[in-house]
Amino acid sequence: MKIIQKIGILVFVSAMLIFIASTFMGSFELTQDSISVSLNEKQKKHIQEDLNGLSGTYTTPIAITSKIKTIYDQKNEDLRKQEQWGEVMYESGEELSLRVLRMSATGPFKEKKGLMLFLTFGLAIIGSLLFILPQFKLLGPPGIKHHGIYHDAITNKGWVAWIAFSFLVIFYILLYFYPSNLINQIMMLDVCKQWLGGEQASQWFLYGVLYCVAMTLMAIRMFVKYRHNNYQMVRTASVLFFQLIFAFLLVEILPLFNLPAVDLKNAWPLDYDFLFDWNVKNLFAMGNAGKFFFFWGIILSIVVVPTMTYFFGKRWYCSWVCGCGGLAETLGDPFRQHSDKSLKAWKFERYIIHAVLLFAVIMTTWTGMHTYSEISGTAKSSFLGLSVFDIRQWYGFLIGSIFSGVIGTGFYPIFGNRVWCRFGCPLAAFMGIVQRFKSRFRITTNGGQCISCGNCSTYCEQGIDVRSYAQKGQNIVRASCVGCGVCAAVCPRGVLKLENGPEEKRINDNPIIIGNDGIKLNV
Repeated sequence: MKIIQKIGILVFVSAMLIFIASTFMGSFELTQDSISVSLNEKQKKHIQEDLNGLSGTYTTPIAITSKIKTIYDQKNEDLRKQEQWGEVMYESGEELSLRVLRMSATGPFKEKKGLMLFLTFGLAIIGSLLFILPQFKLLGPPGIKHHGIYHDAITNKGWVAWIAFSFLVIFYILLYFYPSNLINQIMMLDVCKQWLGGEQASQWFLYGVLYCVAMTLMAIRMFVKYRHNNYQMVRTASVLFFQLIFAFLLVEILPLFNLPAVDLKNAWPLDYDFLFDWNVKNLFAMGNAGKFFFFWGIILSIVVVPTMTYFFGKRWYCSWVCGCGGLAETLGDPFRQHSDKSLKAWKFERYIIHAVLLFAVIMTTWTGMHTYSEISGTAKSSFLGLSVFDIRQWYGFLIGSIFSGVIGTGFYPIFGNRVWCRFGCPLAAFMGIVQRFKSRFRITTNGGQCISCGNCSTYCEQGIDVRSYAQKGQNIVRASCVGCGVCAAVCPRGVLKLENGPEEKRINDNPIIIGNDGIKLNV
């Protein structure tokens, strides 16, 4: 069995190396014709002549992307200085570079897409399954132990973890800010896009496929690892279902029927661009279907989310529905023990996540006022001296890209799998307030049975020192708890139990108090 796993690792690493090398491969024949068909009328007027000067053969996308962007950005800057606002080209240089590269590409990534797809995604899937499936035999009897997590280079912040960290961070930076450098990886997925009725893959389609493949493979690992616990099996199946169907397939299929590409489970403030003027206008332009999706988004955010959180805690969303939580629970599961359980981290968590929520509220208020003024014909680009465009651009950059993507996922191998959910997600903060003060959910403890093994605290991805509660027989009522139930799954004595019960009995008579001298029982 171990030989099969070693073969699986070799196959997976080979696929990943090909995937990474794709960034520096390919051939691009820039001609006046390929440049011309990539430009709109305004771009032809201002930059076609300069771009024609770039005609020639290039061996990597990196070699040409920076030149295209330099010409594009310089011309836009000149137009702004001359105050020719009607002539400014508002498309990004990255979007233009992607089109030019796609039109000028030659070689296997354009002509042998199926082969390249197999050599990357195909081999990665095969290698992963060869490593995961033998664990049915190797793990022995069902049940969770530490399984050497602090002796493995991938799970103890060793050299493998740092390689994974570097790959994830660099990939997210390229995906969000320099997608033209991923043109080869994007083009090979045209095959999958066409299966779904589309024509050409985009950077976000690449991300969606990677997301779903990673979640599916690591969900299989979860089924193997937690096969003794029905709650974990069903919960994992649930988050996988909502990601594959709602967050990916429906978003790809709905536009084929002239319907908006909406993720029906995405609630504000996680869906931070919900009230952006372009989004509202696009939805209302699609008739009754678009209006339904708009009002569903409002009902989901202000009625469904708090109501469900009252009855079931935030676990109904964070651990059963959310795609971010689904990736954290599957791809991030090997790293859950890295969450910081210190009091200092707990205090920092509360300050920063509620600051993000406040930022989201301010941004949404200003954006909503601007959108209303656009629709009512009294358009304003600023309110109380704050530019609507600046505030939403900064939110999208800092929270929507850097925090949720680069840090939120890229930091899995070093800081644990719920960095985004614990410190940055505004929806988690919103539901956490409801869960802490007005909810029926709690984790009950039986202190008399606790043997202080520490499994519960080790495996808590939210940085909760579960053992300190269990030792005192104290119910766990924390705003950050996502109800994943892993603490109960790894407890050898059945000390912990997830419950929904009468609200007045959630907190014991002697609750745990947080103070400068640490955590103590109020007696």
